Amino acid sequence: MSGLPHSPHALVTGGGRGIGRAIAAALVGAGATVTVLGRNAATLEEAIKAGAAHHAAVADVSDEAALRAAIAAAHARKPIDILIANAGGAESAPFGKSDSALFTRMMDVNFMGVVHAISAVLPGMKDRPYGRIVAIASTAALKGYAYVSAYTAAKHAVVGLVRSLALELASSNVTVNAVCPGFTDTDLVAGSIDNIMRKTGRTREQAIAELARHNPQGRLITPQEVANAVLWLCSTDASAITGQAIAVAGGEI
Repeated sequence: MSGLPHSPHALVTGGGRGIGRAIAAALVGAGATVTVLGRNAATLEEAIKAGAAHHAAVADVSDEAALRAAIAAAHARKPIDILIANAGGAESAPFGKSDSALFTRMMDVNFMGVVHAISAVLPGMKDRPYGRIVAIASTAALKGYAYVSAYTAAKHAVVGLVRSLALELASSNVTVNAVCPGFTDTDLVAGSIDNIMRKTGRTREQAIAELARHNPQGRLITPQEVANAVLWLCSTDASAITGQAIAVAGGEI
């Protein structure tokens, strides 16, 4: 793989932990200057101290004004070539108990956060000789799961956005793709495991097995496996790959 062009600037939302931090670290390892963005300054600083990023920007992706200001400051430091729209969150509830506020929360963080971030970086990115936008979606963007209808709807919206925007930008140097992990070994999934244990009385091992059964390989995906897919999409070898939703899920999709 030919890798990244010389020292691009990558912005990773939700980059302080889990999949986002693994992606940030992989980009650093490939020679990128990396800014991690998130809500918790201490978590972001820990990522920097660990060598997983160079700079931090504090903002909530569902707050458009705050996100734009944080991205503008990062861009002023060095123009942004790569956007990894990773920030997200999941809440579970039966549809009958999923009120409009739940749907709004899930759309705001999982979809509108992607929209706001892309809107902030795209004008400058289109003027540069290389640009990569990768949204971290989910296998929920490609199929349905029970009890997460709001989350699933938001992730489906992300993939629709990626496909449309890729066509608009096909004549530019910017590619737009989504990576769709299956259940991944992160603190977000740890919360789902705790929820299963609390609601069903199952042991931790049984709860993990409940999630892992969706993967034909019978395991959770690792954050590094997701990061590897993202790194390839950001490489110059992937210049013809755009508008795709790539599942990293052990054959689930």
